[in-house]
Amino acid sequence: MRDLPDDDSWITERRRVIGDRIRTERLHQNLTQDQVYLAAGLSRWTYQRVEAGEDWRSSTLLRIAWVLDLSLADLWE
Repeated sequence: MRDLPDDDSWITERRRVIGDRIRTERLHQNLTQDQVYLAAGLSRWTYQRVEAGEDWRSSTLLRIAWVLDLSLADLWE
């Protein structure tokens, strides 16, 4: 078992990496943000926050992963 770091900067960094991976995959599939957020049933604002690495709900991430045909492990690693 690992101890948590003294601050939460690792969480911010992990969210940024996940947002980058989503953006990269979206572009790889030649999709626009509009196509993804509409297919995922999200608002534009919510989707943009995910790609920007801001806070999101797990259900939001699951919706995006489903639309992009990714597993959560694909986004995490």
